[in-house]
Amino acid sequence: MNKMFLHAGNNFSLRSKDIIGIFDTDTSTENEITKNFLRRAEKEGRAEMVIEELPKSFIVTSDNSVYYAQVSVQTLIGRTDENRTENNGRN
Repeated sequence: MNKMFLHAGNNFSLRSKDIIGIFDTDTSTENEITKNFLRRAEKEGRAEMVIEELPKSFIVTSDNSVYYAQVSVQTLIGRTDENRTENNGRN
């Protein structure tokens, strides 16, 4: 069985099946609920900066962890699509 991973940048990868969502930091953080979720994740130590630059996106996983990435949402989604294409039909 193949395990698919998403490379989030800076030599950091996540298992694709653990990803709940990939969000744009500029548009998603306008919502107060999202801001509160991110603040709580940071306060509780569930947020991790995958990069040293300002993040363009963040990834939320099934354990409610947050990973900030320099890579855009479109690039990350493209990488998940590439993974599916490359692994299509393999078990």
